[in-house]
Amino acid sequence: MAMVGELWSHLGSTMGTLMLVYTLFKQFFPYHLQVSFEKYFHRIVRFAYPYVEITFDEFTGERMKRSEAYSRIKSYLSDKSTASAKRLKADVVKDSQSPVLSMDSNEEITDEFQGVKVWWSAHRTLPKTQRISWYPNDDEKKYYRLTVHKRHRELITQSYISHVMMEGKEIETKRRQRKLYSNNPSQNWYGYRRSKWSNVLFEHPATFDTLAMDAKLKEEIKNDLIKFSKGKDYYARIGKAWKRGYLLYGPPGTGKSSMIAAMANLLDYDVYDLELTAVKENTELRRLLLDTSSKSIIVIEDIDCSIDLTGQREKKTEKDGNEDEPSDPVTKRVKEEEKKESKVTLSGLLNCIDGLWSSCGGERIIVFTTNYVEKLDPALIRKGRMDKHIELSYCCFDAFKVFAKNYLEIDSHSLFGEIESLLGETNMTPADVAENLMPKSDYDDVETCLKRLVEALEDAKEEAKKKAEDEARLKAEKEEEKQKQKSVKEEKEQSGKDDKEVKENGVALEAAEAKENGVALEAAEAKENGVAH
Repeated sequence: MAMVGELWSHLGSTMGTLMLVYTLFKQFFPYHLQVSFEKYFHRIVRFAYPYVEITFDEFTGERMKRSEAYSRIKSYLSDKSTASAKRLKADVVKDSQSPVLSMDSNEEITDEFQGVKVWWSAHRTLPKTQRISWYPNDDEKKYYRLTVHKRHRELITQSYISHVMMEGKEIETKRRQRKLYSNNPSQNWYGYRRSKWSNVLFEHPATFDTLAMDAKLKEEIKNDLIKFSKGKDYYARIGKAWKRGYLLYGPPGTGKSSMIAAMANLLDYDVYDLELTAVKENTELRRLLLDTSSKSIIVIEDIDCSIDLTGQREKKTEKDGNEDEPSDPVTKRVKEEEKKESKVTLSGLLNCIDGLWSSCGGERIIVFTTNYVEKLDPALIRKGRMDKHIELSYCCFDAFKVFAKNYLEIDSHSLFGEIESLLGETNMTPADVAENLMPKSDYDDVETCLKRLVEALEDAKEEAKKKAEDEARLKAEKEEEKQKQKSVKEEKEQSGKDDKEVKENGVALEAAEAKENGVALEAAEAKENGVAH
């Protein structure tokens, strides 16, 4: 025991001596001699120290801008830190759904990659003097240090660090709060804290589980979306930009907006709601789309009435007698002003979504919605631009069962058969079905809601029948009127023909009489002349 105490005594004395020598060395030796000494000292240490150290600073290069590498390493190490580190700290990271836990300063954790063990440690250096600074990298400096045996240098530098960056980015993407963006007018793009897009948190609850539509079509869309999200290498191999277009069309109230929300929730993408009427020209449109992030859905709703994109539709409208021209003078004036303000062309839009500019950024989905697909220019919706055309039509029985499960928490009922029959005979939008199924008071039970839907379907069936009869009657009346007009026209043509014949006959008769009178007169004159002779 005495020997152990003596050993510790000698060790303490030696450490004290070394600290004194180091202090004197730092205080009295010239700075250039200190640098030279440390340089050679590290060279000597490297022969005996078999490890490589890589440092990742929090702030590098541009001031006031945090290193992406540091942020991704922090995200990558957060789960491992929670599991093994003894000292943790919680940070509220921008756009994150919850505080992020990470290891505290001077803490170390281990990681393993392809059988190779590495060590991560967090460090910080405090400023020598207390002062107010405009830049964070002038004050406290934070950094992560990666330590690995030098025989694994190649594996770590060529594979492991890239693995950490990719995994960290994926973790950041999953943790972030998704947002719904809308484009600002171009006059708001400049100045202090101005931007091309404004945003709010995207918290729409729609998912494919709550989406009421044909089950087979729903599964097909989900598989297509998941396949796209995992297709980075595939798109690179076939030489196409990593994007996909969806055209959602159908009557109002068939769930086009809910479909977009379900797509965003499935893939964990942000949503950019692009309002074309606020874009003045093609250049602005291009800059807006370049400012969108990857893992996003770019939506242009009601594209058929957002803006006139072609001259072909205008010519067609003139030819058809301005069928789609709004009767309300106020609406007409607003549309005319929008046409004058916006100079976005079809070629400009196509170049942004499918031309050279479409390759600037990846993992984007472009969605067009319309109530009248026949109004869209074929060049806009051809395959390759709008790759998948999805018709969202009237409510079917599969969609009704989803509503019954979500709204009433039932899988079957005695009225289901009658409802299935009525849905097969009647066109009712999913929005109307949902409204009728939704309980209106605490006293509305399952039976009440289903009977209300049955009554609404029967009323819609009668209304559709009456409308069909009225249309048939109007069609018959139009056909009868058309026949009358045709008969009148034929009578007029016949009357005109008779008048022409009468006129021609009268002229011929007059000519014959005149000819006869002339011949008789000549004969009389000749006779008189002969008598005289």
